[in-house]
Amino acid sequence: MAHIAGIEIPRSKRLFVGLTSIYGIGRSRAIEICQKANIDHMKKVDDLTLDEERILREIIQNDYVVEGSLRTQVAMNIKRLMEIGSYRGMRHSRGLPVRGQRTHTNARTRKGPRFTAIRKKR
Repeated sequence: MAHIAGIEIPRSKRLFVGLTSIYGIGRSRAIEICQKANIDHMKKVDDLTLDEERILREIIQNDYVVEGSLRTQVAMNIKRLMEIGSYRGMRHSRGLPVRGQRTHTNARTRKGPRFTAIRKKR
C-alpha cells in the first residue's frame, strides 16, 4: 500500500482518485501531480513501483501544502480574521454562513438544529 504524506492510499483505486484521499489534493491537482511525475493517472495504485511511489512522495512533499500544515494554515487564517474583527471573522465566531448565503431560511448546517420556544404539555 502506498504511504504518501502520512496517508495510506487505497490500493484498489486509480492513482488520481487515490491521491484525492490526501487533504489538500483534489482531482485536478492529482492529475497535475501524475503529469509532473510522468506516471499514467489511470494506473492502479497497486501497480505502482517503489520508484514511482518515491517520486510522487517527493513531488507532493516539495511542491504542495497538504495535510497537517494545510489544516494549520486554514485554522490560522480563520483565527486572524476573527482577531482583526472583520465581517467574515465575526460570521465564523457566531457560527453563521460566511460567504453571503441567506439565513432567513436554510443555513441549518451552520446554525445547527432549530430551537423551539413552544413548550410541550405535560
